[in-house]
Amino acid sequence: MTWPMERFQSKFKNENYSKEKYYLSIMRQFFIIALFLTLSCTSNKQVDENSEKENIDSRFLWENATVYFMLTDRFYNGDPSNDKPLGRKQDGGPLRSFMGGDLKGITMKIEEGYFRDLGVNVLWITPPIEQIHGFTDEGWGKTYAYHGYWARDWTNIDPNYGTMMDLKELVKTAHKNGIRILLDVVLNHTGPVTLADSQWPDDWVRIEPVCTHDSYEHAVPCALVPNLPDIKTESTNEVDIPTFLKEKWNEEGRLDQEIKELEAFFSRTGYSKLPKYYIIKWLIDYVREMGIDGFRVDTAKHLEAYIWGELYKEAVLALNDWRSENPEDKLDDLDFYMVGEVYGYGIQGEFYYDYGDSTVNFFNHDFKALINFSFKADAARDPEDIFSEYSQILNGSLADYSVVNYVSSHDDGGPFDLNRERVFESATKLMLAPGAVQIYYGDELARTLTAEGTKGDAHLRSFMNWEDLETNAEKNGYKIPDVLDHWQKLGRFRNEHLAVGAGVHEMISNDPYIFSRRINRYGIKDQVLVCMGNPGQPLTVKDMFEDGSILKDYYSNKTYKVENGEIELPLNQNLYLLGKPL
Repeated sequence: MTWPMERFQSKFKNENYSKEKYYLSIMRQFFIIALFLTLSCTSNKQVDENSEKENIDSRFLWENATVYFMLTDRFYNGDPSNDKPLGRKQDGGPLRSFMGGDLKGITMKIEEGYFRDLGVNVLWITPPIEQIHGFTDEGWGKTYAYHGYWARDWTNIDPNYGTMMDLKELVKTAHKNGIRILLDVVLNHTGPVTLADSQWPDDWVRIEPVCTHDSYEHAVPCALVPNLPDIKTESTNEVDIPTFLKEKWNEEGRLDQEIKELEAFFSRTGYSKLPKYYIIKWLIDYVREMGIDGFRVDTAKHLEAYIWGELYKEAVLALNDWRSENPEDKLDDLDFYMVGEVYGYGIQGEFYYDYGDSTVNFFNHDFKALINFSFKADAARDPEDIFSEYSQILNGSLADYSVVNYVSSHDDGGPFDLNRERVFESATKLMLAPGAVQIYYGDELARTLTAEGTKGDAHLRSFMNWEDLETNAEKNGYKIPDVLDHWQKLGRFRNEHLAVGAGVHEMISNDPYIFSRRINRYGIKDQVLVCMGNPGQPLTVKDMFEDGSILKDYYSNKTYKVENGEIELPLNQNLYLLGKPL
């Protein structure tokens, strides 16, 4: 793996010089010194601008990412013409039918600048692949595959979301706006069997035993829930393409092409034709065709962990191929990124997830980060307790890795602030936390997480409440536009300063609560100062910023000059976000 710091190493580090090269090198040094002295006598403004541009070119680290996660179907309806394909109806249980959100809707919001204003630099979209056509009914009313986790055909886009071209346009538009794409991928299971959807062949899947989650054996080679066929990822028996897929591809006029591509894949890799390798091929196709920047891996702990390294290896090759063919469209040369959903993992466990009878270190299988299920509970703690503990771990044992923190999500029935009564606190603690962060769609608009009449995870998945923003709605004593404004200020601060999520935390004062974050690695230097509360007097910054420095308060959008090691702030705020402006 090539870490970002390697990009800053001198290519001449190990060069052996001849005598002639030695004298030439001395002459070059004299020339460089003379040039430096000349530039020092010219405008300092020009030097600062050049330095600033160098920083802008390296303004992203996955360790500081601000990820926005939405269920595509629940975010924004950009194309009403695709709302009712495949005979799907609006007859599901509460919040269990497709509701119209699509890929075009996400693209429209990128173009409007919604994510830019929120400081978002990564979009995580639910699996866009074609879902089961029918529905299940497990006692909660009819349930359609609106969420994207019930695969029927990994090689196609679900018509409710749009088309393959819609997804390509989304990725291209995101990249043009400096936003990376995390594709949610599922390798663990297919969609349920329904009246409209046949079961995958027995040599591909199992439907029992159902996982009891009390040991490794009862969490991996088993079906997560009844009627959710589990891919036999451990199988060593070669399989053929399911008949129903062949028939489907033939009707769509692409059977020969799909088979040709599969044969080329197995020939190139030398892999046997096992279920897991078919799906790996289908998943990396999205990377090779579109330049997907990373995967969010669903149900990671329910597969043999080594498989994720196999997926990663192929994804790296695919992304490199895409970058070679599309150099003008790439954002950077950072490694392919893979973050795992190891349900129940918390940062305090550092490297390990405990199955009860054994532990697994998923970071050993090419995950750069894991979703941190601890943060939603930790958010109730004092901020210094959270920040100092997280910084110590992330700059200690997990220094080469990271976590993704969140306060609410699509399948977590115990989020922080379920009733949306502490929305400003949620934003402040999450967006200032060390590590990467995930905004769940509607966190920034206080979208309800307790939709009336819903059961199960559906209550977490209401449609985005755009109307509350448009009508200046009030909820629990606050106005929705004010909530969004708070998230935006924190998000832009975080996006412009890598030290916020990737730096080392240090408390400076307890009352008022003041802390700094500094980063000096990967060839990147950055530092920020945050004050929660009214300082009551000029703020001492001499240990961080030299006299004459201009600091921006990202909360008020005002700038201040450092004089005599201090800056004098207005006393009408309770949050100050200070750093040198880009």
